[in-house]
Amino acid sequence: MDSGEQVFVFEEVAKRKERDDCWLLISGKVYDVAQFLEDHPGGDDVLLAASGKDATQDFEDVGHSDDARNMMKKYYIGEVDSTTVPPSNRIKPQTYSVTQKDDEPGFLFKILQFLVPILILGLAFGFQFLGKKEKTEA
Repeated sequence: MDSGEQVFVFEEVAKRKERDDCWLLISGKVYDVAQFLEDHPGGDDVLLAASGKDATQDFEDVGHSDDARNMMKKYYIGEVDSTTVPPSNRIKPQTYSVTQKDDEPGFLFKILQFLVPILILGLAFGFQFLGKKEKTEA
């Protein structure tokens, strides 16, 4: 961080959520987007809804283009003091847990993958044995 950059406390950023005074906090950086509200492709309501909190996840969920990310530089006004961001507003890493129960179709499919070839082999040997037995009797 440059020594000339302005550093804001979260409370100051959170207050700026009106049409004429709208700031966004994205990845620890503060953007004054009041002049961009009417030009935003998703509409001004999207930006207003994301103001007053850490909007990083909202921003990333949309999947903005490189052009949109470059455009942000125009509205950048400083950084936020990360120690002032409340824990409930900090980005929480998402964790996923995948569990597979024995009664799911995947389990049945695995058993069938094992049993069907064994059944086919058993039938083939059975028919071969019956064929040889019939030839010896004839």
